[in-house]
Amino acid sequence: MGRVAVVTGAASGMGLAISRHLAARGDRVALLDLQGDAVLRAAESLRESGARAIGAAVDVSDRTEVDRALAKVRAELGPIAIMVTSAGLDAFEAFTEIKAESWERILAINLTGTFHCLQAAAPDMIEARWGRMVTISSSSARSGALRMAHYVASKAGVIGLTRALALELAPHGITVNNIPPGLIDTPMARRAEAAGDLAKLEKLAARMIPVGRAGTPEDIAATCGFLCSDEAGYITGQVIGVNGGMVL
Repeated sequence: MGRVAVVTGAASGMGLAISRHLAARGDRVALLDLQGDAVLRAAESLRESGARAIGAAVDVSDRTEVDRALAKVRAELGPIAIMVTSAGLDAFEAFTEIKAESWERILAINLTGTFHCLQAAAPDMIEARWGRMVTISSSSARSGALRMAHYVASKAGVIGLTRALALELAPHGITVNNIPPGLIDTPMARRAEAAGDLAKLEKLAARMIPVGRAGTPEDIAATCGFLCSDEAGYITGQVIGVNGGMVL
């Protein structure tokens, strides 16, 4: 009955789409998110569709919470074979106005949180000699972005971590890849749009995206699903852009 997959940031957007995709192909899915009520509802919705799924409220920057959540996953679903780190936090602040607390919080969620989740799941995969890790970064990690120095730095760190782990874990049958999404229509993007930090997504897409539209969470989920499959066993350490042809 498939494998056990853990997806962080799974209450909405890309994380939720990835969870649905993996569940639809038969994986047992654990949805983790800081938004506790929302992630429990998302897991319930998957169960109503016939999937085996559980949800847990987790702050990925807290190792104790991550370890506790993964212990619950092992007890209820089994050893972890797939880890997708989609949890993320953005912010728009001029570089000279970024407070140390803001810098540290962005890195704690986006980079250290990724480290916690991957390291905590790795022993199961090493023992099984099979595993799939997919990290989610951002196209801005390669292009840069105005008023997002802390966010860009954190996502660039995720790419570096991915490449280092790919080399270290390959002998154990574990692949580690990264998806840096381009312009994707998610709740996070719509919040930035509403706050005036992003232009209208439709206008941005018309100007920046060769295929002429913003991406969907399902576009990311489809790529992630492939990277988490047996067929992707010869792909590791890669940064696979899903961006509609956007030039970075």
